[in-house]
Amino acid sequence: MKKLCFVTTVSLTIRAFVLPIIRYFKEHTDWEITVICHEDPQLQEQLPEGVRYIPISMQRGVNIAGVKAMMQMIKVFRKEKFDLVQYSTPNASFYASFAAKIARVPVRLYCQWGIAYVGFTGMKRRFFKMLEKIICRWSTWIEPDSFGNLKFSHAEGLYPEKKSGVIGSGSACGVNLQKFDIAHKEQWRKAVRQQCEIGEYDFVYGFIGRITGDKGVNELFAAGKRILEEKPDAWLMLVGYLEKTETLDQELLTWAENEPRVLFCGYTDVVEQYLSAMDVYILPSHREGFGSAVVEAETMGVPVIVTDIPGPTDAMLPNETGIVVEKENIESLYAGMRKLQEDPELRKRFAQRAHSFGAEGFEQTKLEEYILEDRKRLMNCL
Repeated sequence: MKKLCFVTTVSLTIRAFVLPIIRYFKEHTDWEITVICHEDPQLQEQLPEGVRYIPISMQRGVNIAGVKAMMQMIKVFRKEKFDLVQYSTPNASFYASFAAKIARVPVRLYCQWGIAYVGFTGMKRRFFKMLEKIICRWSTWIEPDSFGNLKFSHAEGLYPEKKSGVIGSGSACGVNLQKFDIAHKEQWRKAVRQQCEIGEYDFVYGFIGRITGDKGVNELFAAGKRILEEKPDAWLMLVGYLEKTETLDQELLTWAENEPRVLFCGYTDVVEQYLSAMDVYILPSHREGFGSAVVEAETMGVPVIVTDIPGPTDAMLPNETGIVVEKENIESLYAGMRKLQEDPELRKRFAQRAHSFGAEGFEQTKLEEYILEDRKRLMNCL
C-alpha cells in the first residue's frame, strides 16, 4: 500500500483543488492518504472516509512560525514514511520540501500552482525567486499547472526540463461538468439576478477570486468605475473573500463599497451559479498558476478577459473565447470591457467557442486519470 501526503498552507486550497483528486484516488486505489494544512475544524468532516487530517499551524506571508511548522513536518514525515509528499502554495511548499528532504521522502512533488515573485520587483523579487529555486532544488519533480509557467520557469532557470512537466492541457483539477452544467445556466442566471436585484437585460462584469491587489482588483475597480459612470445598465460582481485590503487603493475600495452596482458576494461553493449571471468574466491578475475560474467561466459559456501573463492565457483562446489585455494597464482593461459590452455578436461567438473549449479540453475526470497515472509513474508502481 502506497502512502501519500498532500500539504497546503490553508484548507481553502485543499477544498478548491486537492479534494477532487483525493476522492478520485480513494475510489481507484488502496493508497493511504494524509492531508496537512493550517487548522480547520470543519475540514475533517469534508474529507473522504479513511483520509487522515493533521493540522499544522501555517499562515500566508513570511513569519517565524514557519520554523515550528517545518519541525513538526519532519517529525510526521519520519514517522509515517510516506512514498510521496505533494505540496503547493508558497509557505507550505517551502516547509514541506525542506522537511520531506530531511526525512528522506522518496518522491517530493512540487505542484507549482503560481509563482509568487512574478508580481514583485527589486530586492523582494530577488529574495522570493531565490526561495522558489530552493523549493525546486529540494523537490524531485515539479509540475506547474500551465505550459506558460513551465516555459517561464525554464527561461528563469528555476529547474531543468528533465525534472518537470505539465499534466494534460494544464489546470490543477480540471472542470467538473456535472457541477458546471450549462444546461442549468438560464435557470441559475435568473435566480442569482433576482437575488441580487439585477435587471434581466443589465450587463454584468464578473470577477471570482481573492479580492486583493495582486489579482488586479485595483485596475478592475478603476476601469469598472469609468464603465459604471458611462453605462447605467452595467454592474460589477465580485465573488470571493475580501482580503489584504492594504494592497487595495483605499479611495477605489471606498467607492466600490458605496456603489450600489458593485456587488461583494463573498465566498460561495456554487460558483457556477454566479458565473451564469455574468455576461463577461474578468481575471486582471498580475500572476497566476493557471486561473481555474477562467476555464470554469468558459465552460458555462461566458466570454473572458484576462491579462497577458502565463497561466490565464493558457486557459483561453485569444480572440476566440475572450480578450487578452495588458497587465496592470487600466486603459487596456477598460477598452476590453467596453468592447465586449458594446459588441453582442462578438460575445455570442466567444461564448459558443468558450463552452466547447472548456468542456472538451479540461474535463475533470479525464485530468484525474492523467494525474493518477502520473503519481503511479513517480512512485514506480505502473
